Amino acid sequence: MARRPAGRHRRAGARQITYREVIAIREFRALWYGQGLSLLGDQLAQVALAVLVYDRTRSPLATAAVYALTYLPSIVGGPLLAGLADRFARRGVMLTCDLIRAVLVGAMAIPGMPFPVLCALVFLVVLLSAPFSAARAALLPEVLEGDAYVIGSALQNMTNQAVQMIGFAAGGALIATMGPYRALALDAATFLGSALILVSGVRRRPAANLDGAKPSMWTMTVGGARLVFGSRKLRTLVLFAWLCGFYILPEGIAVPYAATLYTGTLPVPVITGLLMAAMPTGTVVGAFLFSRFVSPPRRLRLMGWMAMLSCAPLVVTAMRPPLAVVLAAWVLSGIGGAYQLAANAAFVQAVPAERRAQAFGLVQSGLMAVQGIGILVGGFAAERLGPEPVVALAGVTGLTSAAVLAMIWTESRGDKTARVRAEAAA
Repeated sequence: MARRPAGRHRRAGARQITYREVIAIREFRALWYGQGLSLLGDQLAQVALAVLVYDRTRSPLATAAVYALTYLPSIVGGPLLAGLADRFARRGVMLTCDLIRAVLVGAMAIPGMPFPVLCALVFLVVLLSAPFSAARAALLPEVLEGDAYVIGSALQNMTNQAVQMIGFAAGGALIATMGPYRALALDAATFLGSALILVSGVRRRPAANLDGAKPSMWTMTVGGARLVFGSRKLRTLVLFAWLCGFYILPEGIAVPYAATLYTGTLPVPVITGLLMAAMPTGTVVGAFLFSRFVSPPRRLRLMGWMAMLSCAPLVVTAMRPPLAVVLAAWVLSGIGGAYQLAANAAFVQAVPAERRAQAFGLVQSGLMAVQGIGILVGGFAAERLGPEPVVALAGVTGLTSAAVLAMIWTESRGDKTARVRAEAAA
Protein backbone atom coordinates (compact mmCIF):
# COMPACT_ATOMS: atom_id res chain seq x y z
CA MET A 1 0.00 0.00 0.00
CA ALA A 2 2.88 2.38 0.71
CA ARG A 3 4.29 2.15 -2.79
CA ARG A 4 1.07 2.70 -4.75
CA PRO A 5 0.34 6.31 -3.68
CA ALA A 6 4.00 7.21 -4.21
CA GLY A 7 3.73 5.99 -7.78
CA ARG A 8 0.75 8.21 -8.41
CA HIS A 9 2.80 11.17 -7.21
CA ARG A 10 5.59 10.30 -9.60
CA ARG A 11 3.22 10.21 -12.57
CA ALA A 12 1.56 13.45 -11.50
CA GLY A 13 4.55 15.44 -12.78
CA ALA A 14 3.97 19.16 -12.45
CA ARG A 15 0.60 18.83 -10.72
CA GLN A 16 0.57 20.48 -7.32
CA ILE A 17 0.17 17.74 -4.71
CA THR A 18 -2.05 18.05 -1.64
CA TYR A 19 -1.07 17.38 1.95
CA ARG A 20 -3.66 14.61 2.18
CA GLU A 21 -2.02 12.68 -0.66
CA VAL A 22 1.40 12.91 0.96
CA ILE A 23 0.15 11.89 4.40
CA ALA A 24 -1.47 8.81 2.81
CA ILE A 25 2.01 7.35 2.19
CA ARG A 26 2.88 5.03 5.06
CA GLU A 27 6.67 5.39 4.84
CA PHE A 28 6.42 9.15 4.89
CA ARG A 29 4.23 8.98 7.97
CA ALA A 30 6.84 6.85 9.73
CA LEU A 31 9.63 9.31 8.92
CA TRP A 32 7.36 12.17 9.92
CA TYR A 33 6.26 10.72 13.27
CA GLY A 34 9.73 9.50 14.24
CA GLN A 35 11.36 12.84 13.54
CA GLY A 36 8.71 14.77 15.42
CA LEU A 37 8.90 12.51 18.46
CA SER A 38 12.65 12.69 18.89
CA LEU A 39 12.68 16.43 18.19
CA LEU A 40 10.17 17.08 20.96
CA GLY A 41 12.49 15.45 23.47
CA ASP A 42 15.45 17.40 22.10
CA GLN A 43 13.73 20.74 22.65
CA LEU A 44 13.02 19.89 26.27
CA ALA A 45 16.66 18.89 26.67
CA GLN A 46 17.94 22.11 25.11
CA VAL A 47 15.84 24.30 27.39
CA ALA A 48 16.91 22.20 30.38
CA LEU A 49 20.60 22.61 29.57
CA ALA A 50 20.29 26.35 28.89
CA VAL A 51 18.40 27.05 32.12
CA LEU A 52 20.72 24.78 34.14
CA VAL A 53 23.90 26.46 32.89
CA TYR A 54 22.59 29.99 33.32
CA ASP A 55 21.38 29.24 36.84
CA ARG A 56 24.86 27.97 37.72
CA THR A 57 26.95 30.65 36.04
CA ARG A 58 24.75 33.69 35.33
CA SER A 59 26.97 34.08 32.26
CA PRO A 60 25.55 34.71 28.76
CA LEU A 61 28.84 33.45 27.31
CA ALA A 62 28.68 30.14 29.19
CA THR A 63 25.01 29.69 28.28
CA ALA A 64 25.69 30.38 24.60
CA ALA A 65 28.74 28.10 24.68
CA VAL A 66 26.70 25.11 25.90
CA TYR A 67 23.94 25.90 23.40
CA ALA A 68 26.56 26.13 20.65
CA LEU A 69 27.81 22.72 21.74
CA THR A 70 24.58 21.31 20.26
CA TYR A 71 25.71 22.58 16.83
CA LEU A 72 29.50 22.43 16.62
CA PRO A 73 30.03 18.62 16.52
CA SER A 74 28.46 18.64 13.07
CA ILE A 75 31.59 20.34 11.76
CA VAL A 76 33.23 16.92 12.11
CA GLY A 77 30.21 14.65 11.91
CA GLY A 78 28.71 16.05 8.73
CA PRO A 79 31.63 15.68 6.33
CA LEU A 80 33.05 12.46 7.78
CA LEU A 81 30.00 10.50 8.95
CA ALA A 82 27.23 11.53 6.55
CA GLY A 83 28.69 9.31 3.82
CA LEU A 84 27.73 6.27 5.91
CA ALA A 85 24.19 6.76 4.61
CA ASP A 86 25.45 6.28 1.03
CA ARG A 87 27.67 3.34 1.94
CA PHE A 88 25.14 1.42 4.09
CA ALA A 89 21.38 0.96 4.09
CA ARG A 90 19.86 4.26 5.17
CA ARG A 91 17.20 2.81 7.45
CA GLY A 92 19.86 0.80 9.27
CA VAL A 93 21.98 3.90 9.77
CA MET A 94 19.02 5.74 11.28
CA LEU A 95 18.15 2.88 13.63
CA THR A 96 21.73 2.53 14.84
CA CYS A 97 22.03 6.24 15.53
CA ASP A 98 18.71 6.30 17.43
CA LEU A 99 19.66 3.41 19.70
CA ILE A 100 23.13 4.75 20.52
CA ARG A 101 21.75 8.22 21.24
CA ALA A 102 19.13 6.73 23.55
CA VAL A 103 21.92 5.18 25.63
CA LEU A 104 24.00 8.38 25.68
CA VAL A 105 21.11 10.65 26.65
CA GLY A 106 20.07 8.10 29.28
CA ALA A 107 23.51 8.52 30.83
CA MET A 108 23.06 12.31 30.78
CA ALA A 109 19.87 11.86 32.84
CA ILE A 110 21.79 10.38 35.77
CA PRO A 111 21.66 12.93 38.63
CA GLY A 112 25.02 14.26 39.72
CA MET A 113 26.68 13.67 36.35
CA PRO A 114 29.86 15.82 36.30
CA PHE A 115 29.52 18.84 34.08
CA PRO A 116 32.50 18.01 31.78
CA VAL A 117 31.12 14.49 31.23
CA LEU A 118 27.71 15.96 30.49
CA CYS A 119 29.25 18.22 27.83
CA ALA A 120 31.10 15.25 26.30
CA LEU A 121 27.87 13.25 26.11
CA VAL A 122 26.11 16.20 24.46
CA PHE A 123 28.93 16.34 21.90
CA LEU A 124 28.58 12.65 21.05
CA VAL A 125 24.79 12.80 20.79
CA VAL A 126 24.96 15.70 18.35
CA LEU A 127 27.79 14.01 16.46
CA LEU A 128 25.50 11.05 15.73
CA SER A 129 22.76 13.35 14.48
CA ALA A 130 24.85 13.98 11.34
CA PRO A 131 24.58 10.49 9.79
CA PHE A 132 20.97 10.18 11.01
CA SER A 133 19.92 13.48 9.40
CA ALA A 134 21.82 12.69 6.20
CA ALA A 135 20.15 9.27 5.93
CA ARG A 136 16.70 10.71 6.53
CA ALA A 137 17.23 13.57 4.07
CA ALA A 138 18.50 11.17 1.40
CA LEU A 139 15.68 8.68 2.03
CA LEU A 140 12.84 11.20 1.77
CA PRO A 141 13.25 11.80 -2.02
CA GLU A 142 13.02 8.02 -2.50
CA VAL A 143 9.66 8.03 -0.74
CA LEU A 144 8.37 11.24 -2.35
CA GLU A 145 9.18 12.68 -5.75
CA GLY A 146 8.33 15.84 -7.67
CA ASP A 147 6.08 18.34 -5.91
CA ALA A 148 5.19 15.62 -3.40
CA TYR A 149 8.73 16.02 -2.04
CA VAL A 150 8.23 19.78 -1.60
CA ILE A 151 4.89 19.29 0.13
CA GLY A 152 6.32 16.51 2.31
CA SER A 153 9.32 18.67 3.20
CA ALA A 154 6.99 21.54 4.03
CA LEU A 155 4.88 19.29 6.24
CA GLN A 156 7.96 17.99 8.04
CA ASN A 157 9.29 21.51 8.40
CA MET A 158 6.01 22.80 9.81
CA THR A 159 5.81 19.86 12.18
CA ASN A 160 9.41 20.33 13.31
CA GLN A 161 8.84 24.03 13.93
CA ALA A 162 5.56 23.33 15.72
CA VAL A 163 7.29 20.75 17.89
CA GLN A 164 10.05 23.27 18.64
CA MET A 165 7.42 25.88 19.44
CA ILE A 166 5.62 23.53 21.82
CA GLY A 167 8.84 22.17 23.27
CA PHE A 168 10.36 25.57 23.89
CA ALA A 169 7.17 27.24 25.10
CA ALA A 170 6.24 24.40 27.44
CA GLY A 171 9.83 23.50 28.26
CA GLY A 172 10.32 26.20 30.86
CA ALA A 173 7.13 25.31 32.69
CA LEU A 174 7.80 21.55 32.53
CA ILE A 175 11.38 21.86 33.70
CA ALA A 176 10.24 24.03 36.58
CA THR A 177 8.08 21.11 37.76
CA MET A 178 9.89 17.95 36.62
CA GLY A 179 13.51 19.09 36.76
CA PRO A 180 16.20 18.98 34.06
CA TYR A 181 17.26 15.37 34.64
CA ARG A 182 13.77 13.98 34.09
CA ALA A 183 13.56 16.05 30.91
CA LEU A 184 16.75 14.37 29.70
CA ALA A 185 15.30 10.95 30.55
CA LEU A 186 12.25 11.80 28.46
CA ASP A 187 14.56 12.72 25.58
CA ALA A 188 16.19 9.28 25.79
CA ALA A 189 12.76 7.62 25.59
CA THR A 190 11.89 9.59 22.44
CA PHE A 191 14.92 8.13 20.63
CA LEU A 192 13.70 4.63 21.46
CA GLY A 193 10.23 5.55 20.23
CA SER A 194 11.67 6.89 16.98
CA ALA A 195 13.59 3.64 16.39
CA LEU A 196 10.43 1.59 16.95
CA ILE A 197 8.47 3.69 14.46
CA LEU A 198 11.21 3.32 11.84
CA VAL A 199 11.33 -0.46 12.23
CA SER A 200 7.58 -0.81 11.82
CA GLY A 201 6.93 1.84 9.16
CA VAL A 202 9.94 2.09 6.81
CA ARG A 203 10.76 -0.81 4.51
CA ARG A 204 14.27 -2.09 4.00
CA ARG A 205 16.23 -0.80 1.04
CA PRO A 206 19.71 -1.73 -0.17
CA ALA A 207 22.57 0.70 0.14
CA ALA A 208 22.59 3.46 -2.46
CA ASN A 209 26.09 2.49 -3.56
CA LEU A 210 25.15 -0.65 -5.52
CA ASP A 211 28.44 -1.15 -7.39
CA GLY A 212 30.02 -2.66 -4.26
CA ALA A 213 32.80 -0.06 -4.07
CA LYS A 214 33.70 1.08 -0.57
CA PRO A 215 35.71 4.31 -0.91
CA SER A 216 37.33 5.74 2.18
CA MET A 217 35.45 8.31 4.21
CA TRP A 218 38.02 10.92 3.21
CA THR A 219 37.55 10.13 -0.50
CA MET A 220 33.77 10.42 -0.14
CA THR A 221 34.12 13.71 1.73
CA VAL A 222 36.41 15.25 -0.90
CA GLY A 223 34.17 14.02 -3.71
CA GLY A 224 31.09 15.44 -2.03
CA ALA A 225 32.80 18.80 -1.52
CA ARG A 226 33.72 18.96 -5.20
CA LEU A 227 30.16 18.13 -6.18
CA VAL A 228 28.55 20.71 -3.90
CA PHE A 229 30.98 23.58 -4.29
CA GLY A 230 31.98 22.95 -7.91
CA SER A 231 28.64 24.21 -9.20
CA ARG A 232 27.63 27.87 -9.02
CA LYS A 233 23.97 26.93 -8.61
CA LEU A 234 24.66 24.52 -5.76
CA ARG A 235 27.03 26.98 -4.09
CA THR A 236 24.34 29.67 -4.10
CA LEU A 237 21.73 27.29 -2.72
CA VAL A 238 24.13 26.20 0.03
CA LEU A 239 24.80 29.80 1.01
CA PHE A 240 21.05 30.42 1.16
CA ALA A 241 20.78 27.50 3.56
CA TRP A 242 23.69 28.74 5.68
CA LEU A 243 22.11 32.18 5.94
CA CYS A 244 20.07 30.86 8.86
CA GLY A 245 23.14 31.31 11.05
CA PHE A 246 22.15 34.98 11.35
CA TYR A 247 18.49 34.58 12.25
CA ILE A 248 19.04 31.59 14.54
CA LEU A 249 21.59 33.49 16.64
CA PRO A 250 18.94 35.09 18.93
CA GLU A 251 17.90 31.64 20.23
CA GLY A 252 21.38 31.14 21.69
CA ILE A 253 21.11 34.24 23.87
CA ALA A 254 17.39 33.89 24.63
CA VAL A 255 18.00 33.33 28.36
CA PRO A 256 20.01 36.55 28.97
CA TYR A 257 17.62 38.40 26.62
CA ALA A 258 14.70 37.13 28.73
CA ALA A 259 16.45 38.46 31.83
CA THR A 260 16.53 41.96 30.30
CA LEU A 261 12.81 41.72 29.44
CA TYR A 262 11.82 40.54 32.92
CA THR A 263 9.29 42.90 34.53
CA GLY A 264 8.09 40.76 37.41
CA THR A 265 5.02 39.44 35.58
CA LEU A 266 6.40 36.31 33.92
CA PRO A 267 9.30 34.16 35.21
CA VAL A 268 12.51 34.26 33.17
CA PRO A 269 12.21 30.57 32.11
CA VAL A 270 8.73 31.27 30.69
CA ILE A 271 9.95 34.35 28.81
CA THR A 272 12.84 32.25 27.52
CA GLY A 273 10.45 29.62 26.22
CA LEU A 274 8.30 32.25 24.51
CA LEU A 275 11.31 33.82 22.81
CA MET A 276 12.63 30.46 21.61
CA ALA A 277 9.17 29.50 20.34
CA ALA A 278 8.59 32.71 18.36
CA MET A 279 10.62 31.89 15.26
CA PRO A 280 9.37 28.29 14.99
CA THR A 281 5.83 29.68 15.18
CA GLY A 282 6.51 32.01 12.27
CA THR A 283 8.16 29.24 10.28
CA VAL A 284 5.06 27.03 10.67
CA VAL A 285 2.88 29.80 9.25
CA GLY A 286 5.34 30.68 6.51
CA ALA A 287 5.92 27.08 5.43
CA PHE A 288 2.18 26.42 5.17
CA LEU A 289 1.47 29.53 3.12
CA PHE A 290 4.58 29.15 0.97
CA SER A 291 3.96 25.50 0.08
CA ARG A 292 0.17 25.57 -0.15
CA PHE A 293 -0.53 28.80 -2.03
CA VAL A 294 2.65 29.50 -4.01
CA SER A 295 3.34 27.54 -7.20
CA PRO A 296 6.71 25.71 -7.55
CA PRO A 297 8.19 28.16 -10.11
CA ARG A 298 7.13 31.18 -8.09
CA ARG A 299 8.76 29.77 -4.93
CA LEU A 300 12.14 30.06 -6.64
CA ARG A 301 11.42 33.63 -7.72
CA LEU A 302 10.43 34.66 -4.20
CA MET A 303 13.29 32.88 -2.47
CA GLY A 304 15.59 35.91 -2.30
CA TRP A 305 12.88 38.23 -0.94
CA MET A 306 11.87 35.68 1.69
CA ALA A 307 15.50 35.29 2.73
CA MET A 308 15.76 39.04 3.31
CA LEU A 309 12.54 38.92 5.35
CA SER A 310 14.10 36.28 7.60
CA CYS A 311 16.68 38.79 8.85
CA ALA A 312 15.16 42.27 8.47
CA PRO A 313 12.73 42.17 11.47
CA LEU A 314 15.59 41.50 13.90
CA VAL A 315 16.87 45.04 13.38
CA VAL A 316 13.99 46.40 15.50
CA THR A 317 15.61 45.02 18.67
CA ALA A 318 18.14 47.86 18.52
CA MET A 319 15.38 50.11 19.89
CA ARG A 320 15.00 47.85 22.97
CA PRO A 321 11.27 47.21 22.47
CA PRO A 322 9.03 45.37 24.97
CA LEU A 323 8.40 41.61 24.88
CA ALA A 324 5.32 41.77 22.64
CA VAL A 325 7.19 43.66 19.90
CA VAL A 326 10.20 41.33 20.14
CA LEU A 327 7.95 38.28 19.80
CA ALA A 328 6.17 39.78 16.78
CA ALA A 329 9.48 40.58 15.08
CA TRP A 330 10.85 37.10 15.69
CA VAL A 331 7.63 35.49 14.39
CA LEU A 332 7.93 37.57 11.20
CA SER A 333 11.55 36.47 10.87
CA GLY A 334 10.40 32.85 11.11
CA ILE A 335 7.88 33.41 8.32
CA GLY A 336 10.69 34.59 6.07
CA GLY A 337 12.69 31.47 6.91
CA ALA A 338 10.22 29.42 4.85
CA TYR A 339 12.40 30.21 1.81
CA GLN A 340 14.49 27.19 2.87
CA LEU A 341 11.79 24.94 1.33
CA ALA A 342 12.51 26.25 -2.15
CA ALA A 343 16.28 26.08 -1.64
CA ASN A 344 16.08 22.51 -0.36
CA ALA A 345 13.90 21.30 -3.25
CA ALA A 346 16.19 22.90 -5.84
CA PHE A 347 19.21 21.32 -4.17
CA VAL A 348 17.66 17.83 -4.21
CA GLN A 349 16.88 18.08 -7.91
CA ALA A 350 20.47 19.01 -8.73
CA VAL A 351 22.25 16.23 -6.76
CA PRO A 352 22.57 12.57 -7.96
CA ALA A 353 20.63 10.12 -5.78
CA GLU A 354 23.67 7.92 -5.06
CA ARG A 355 25.60 10.89 -3.63
CA ARG A 356 22.69 12.61 -1.94
CA ALA A 357 23.51 11.69 1.65
CA GLN A 358 27.11 12.90 1.41
CA ALA A 359 25.97 16.17 -0.19
CA PHE A 360 23.28 16.68 2.44
CA GLY A 361 25.78 15.85 5.17
CA LEU A 362 28.21 18.50 3.97
CA VAL A 363 25.51 21.13 3.77
CA GLN A 364 24.12 20.11 7.16
CA SER A 365 27.55 20.24 8.76
CA GLY A 366 28.08 23.75 7.49
CA LEU A 367 24.56 24.67 8.53
CA MET A 368 25.09 23.51 12.08
CA ALA A 369 28.59 25.00 12.18
CA VAL A 370 27.53 28.51 11.17
CA GLN A 371 24.69 28.37 13.68
CA GLY A 372 26.98 27.18 16.47
CA ILE A 373 29.73 29.67 15.69
CA GLY A 374 27.19 32.47 15.30
CA ILE A 375 25.61 31.66 18.66
CA LEU A 376 29.03 31.48 20.32
CA VAL A 377 30.09 34.83 18.86
CA GLY A 378 26.69 36.26 19.79
CA GLY A 379 27.09 35.13 23.39
CA PHE A 380 30.58 36.64 23.55
CA ALA A 381 29.29 39.95 22.18
CA ALA A 382 26.15 39.93 24.34
CA GLU A 383 28.27 39.67 27.47
CA ARG A 384 29.89 42.99 26.53
CA LEU A 385 27.19 44.86 24.59
CA GLY A 386 23.96 43.33 25.83
CA PRO A 387 21.56 41.05 23.91
CA GLU A 388 19.53 43.71 22.07
CA PRO A 389 22.31 45.31 19.94
CA VAL A 390 23.77 41.88 19.15
CA VAL A 391 20.46 40.62 17.75
CA ALA A 392 20.05 43.82 15.75
CA LEU A 393 23.58 43.50 14.35
CA ALA A 394 22.86 39.92 13.30
CA GLY A 395 19.77 41.18 11.48
CA VAL A 396 21.67 43.89 9.60
CA THR A 397 24.48 41.53 8.58
CA GLY A 398 22.06 38.80 7.55
CA LEU A 399 19.91 41.22 5.55
CA THR A 400 22.95 42.45 3.64
CA SER A 401 24.10 38.90 2.90
CA ALA A 402 20.59 37.87 1.81
CA ALA A 403 20.37 40.82 -0.58
CA VAL A 404 23.67 39.83 -2.23
CA LEU A 405 22.56 36.21 -2.58
CA ALA A 406 19.21 37.32 -4.01
CA MET A 407 20.98 39.30 -6.73
CA ILE A 408 23.27 36.36 -7.56
CA TRP A 409 20.29 33.98 -7.69
CA THR A 410 18.26 36.33 -9.91
CA GLU A 411 21.22 36.72 -12.26
CA SER A 412 21.82 32.96 -12.50
CA ARG A 413 18.13 32.26 -13.13
CA GLY A 414 18.10 35.00 -15.77
CA ASP A 415 21.06 33.40 -17.54
CA LYS A 416 19.33 30.01 -17.52
CA THR A 417 16.09 31.49 -18.91
CA ALA A 418 18.00 33.23 -21.68
CA ARG A 419 19.76 29.99 -22.66
CA VAL A 420 16.48 28.12 -22.77
CA ARG A 421 14.89 30.76 -24.99
CA ALA A 422 17.93 30.81 -27.29
CA GLU A 423 17.83 27.02 -27.67
CA ALA A 424 14.08 27.16 -28.40
CA ALA A 425 14.57 29.85 -31.03
CA ALA A 426 17.33 27.83 -32.69
